[in-house]
Amino acid sequence: MKNYKYIARDLAGVRKEGFIQAAYPNDVLSWLREQGFTPISVNEMSVSPEKKPQTPHRKRIKSANLAALCWQLNTMVDGGIPITTALQAIGEDIENLQLQQILQEVLEKMQKGQPLSDCLSEYPKVFNQLSCAMILAGETGGNLADALRRLAEYFDNRDKLAKKVKGAMAYPVFVFTFIILIVIFIMAFVVPRFRTMFDQMGAELPAFTRGFMGFYDMLRYNLIYIIGSVLLIITSAVLTSKTKKGHYLFSRIALALPLFGKVLSQAFVTTFCKTMSTLIAAGVSVLEVFDILSTMSGNDIIKSAITQTRERIVGGANISSSMAETGFFPNMLVKMMQVGEESGSLPKVLDRTAIYYERKVDSLITTLMSLLEPIMIVVVGAVVLVVVLALYLPIFTMSPQGG
Repeated sequence: MKNYKYIARDLAGVRKEGFIQAAYPNDVLSWLREQGFTPISVNEMSVSPEKKPQTPHRKRIKSANLAALCWQLNTMVDGGIPITTALQAIGEDIENLQLQQILQEVLEKMQKGQPLSDCLSEYPKVFNQLSCAMILAGETGGNLADALRRLAEYFDNRDKLAKKVKGAMAYPVFVFTFIILIVIFIMAFVVPRFRTMFDQMGAELPAFTRGFMGFYDMLRYNLIYIIGSVLLIITSAVLTSKTKKGHYLFSRIALALPLFGKVLSQAFVTTFCKTMSTLIAAGVSVLEVFDILSTMSGNDIIKSAITQTRERIVGGANISSSMAETGFFPNMLVKMMQVGEESGSLPKVLDRTAIYYERKVDSLITTLMSLLEPIMIVVVGAVVLVVVLALYLPIFTMSPQGG
């Protein structure tokens, strides 16, 4: 359970503040609605409620911030409060200074007559094309509260999925770095002492130890060249990835990696289903949906598949057959898309498909972790074993000359 600070207004408009423990911000929002309050802000506390909260800093705007903003706007607009009044109330109490400033600027522009969607589109780094399209559809269809609710759910889901994928990628990087640090420590502090001891003993070393010491000498006397070569390879890879052919090559390699590639591709399929369901349910056209989807991945293979699908739809083909011809989308997704098209319930079908692939991503991450943990343990153990054998074998097998 986490500590949350909430700010809300009661039916008479009186401001209420307090602290509550909950698992997620949405639980706090639900509790406030049950109490008859209109939520203004819900923020996780990094310190206990008895301590004075820290002064807010200018932090990066995260999906969780945008989800909370949309939930608050949804609650207030659905309760009959004008959007400008809602923005003003939320802007006064929001703790993220960057988002607070943006909301103040948006409010000023709206008071001059600009619609909300146009105002948000001026901040593409915060409110992406999907957000603007959703808000525009809500304004056009006269159901802004529903559009805000769907957008809040989208940001919540995106935040959860991103954390899962990052967690899967962070573990092997951490362990690999740990192994490198162990090797550096051994080579810098342990091996030199044993080398001095072996020289003093003056006996012939076993072949295994001689090979290890030869490897140590190679690293020691060529360290600058090795570091330079590694930096050169990394720099070349970065520069190559910025070219069109290089970026395409790295995109293909990323999707071809064992398990990691599947996690990346199925995580995007999950995002694809949820995004498409949200946009179509909000009234956004299919072609515009694919325009938005093409901006949601930096992988050239995925972008190409979406672009090809859109081109075939423009040519008169239906969505499912257009997706099937790209060769990227799983058969399960194509079949479900076909069912949704034929039944006229595409958003519902895509929601269910998204849940299915989200579970597959969870399963893949679990499998990945269960495989990586023993592999990394074996690697660390093998490094330590080689060092121990190489350094202690001479002690048990040789005797000083003349002994």
